[in-house]
Amino acid sequence: MKVDRLVSIIMILLEKKKVSAEELANTFEVSKRTIYRDIDSICMTGIPIRATPGAGGGFEIMPGFKLDKNVFTEDDLSTLLMGLSGLSSVVRGDEIIHTISKVRSFIPPAQADVIALKTSQICIDVNSWTTNPLVQAHLEKIELALKERHLLSFSYIDRQGNAVHRTVEPYQLVSKNSSWYFYGFCHLRNDYRLFKLSRMIDLEVCAESYIPKDFPTPILSADAISDSLKIFITLRIHKSLLERMLDHCSFDQFTPDGDSHYIVDFPFIDRDYYYDMLLSLGDKCECLEPANVREKLSKKIACLAEIYKES
Repeated sequence: MKVDRLVSIIMILLEKKKVSAEELANTFEVSKRTIYRDIDSICMTGIPIRATPGAGGGFEIMPGFKLDKNVFTEDDLSTLLMGLSGLSSVVRGDEIIHTISKVRSFIPPAQADVIALKTSQICIDVNSWTTNPLVQAHLEKIELALKERHLLSFSYIDRQGNAVHRTVEPYQLVSKNSSWYFYGFCHLRNDYRLFKLSRMIDLEVCAESYIPKDFPTPILSADAISDSLKIFITLRIHKSLLERMLDHCSFDQFTPDGDSHYIVDFPFIDRDYYYDMLLSLGDKCECLEPANVREKLSKKIACLAEIYKES
């Protein structure tokens, strides 16, 4: 929510003569280091901010400066509104609505139609097509915990299907690949962890508060891990699977095989998740090689068939 925070900081500085980094950090529940970066970003837009060190010091907009609505270009305002509108689809509350109203107040009447058109040309919706009904309730509780700086208590379903109780200091909400996560310090693991909201049950905001601290940036890409494990396997697929397969590999990895099939060089990791994905394609997909992957698929199919075998 950096854009939302930057706009709000500008509004605070316009309303107050001087405000400290600590006060801003407490208001937005981020570190002072984050506030310093935000101030640098605001200065780059052309708004002159002066920093006064020591007791009674803080940030203030340079005396005599009046914010010109033209400091934001058409593209700036369109981008702000697109980002905020995307957030409003999942983040509930009056703050987003108020911020959108503030951004709209910067739009000169002569540019209103052009900006409205640009804003409507891109729709950002971070929701998945199908959603777990508990995720929205989890989002609201985590937002409250972040705001009030309270611990979260919940049971977390691990990869083996076991529910493990966790107590966590929440630090950040993360939207990734149409799923919601939150990043926090786990008391059980004594380390920072990323938790998927759909795998949390019995989530509660604890009465106990915590003192926030600077936290490391969460790792949101598995490229470094997956690249070392990734291999390419050869699949023969029916053309009706083309759409689904294009989510995982580019079209130049497909070679036509007759009128209704393709041969695909498919990126693969020897993990249950990838075998389950191939099995979900049913009889429209065949693994041609390597032999060890084909053999493991065959054994999984035999085990599945045994479950449905008539006694």
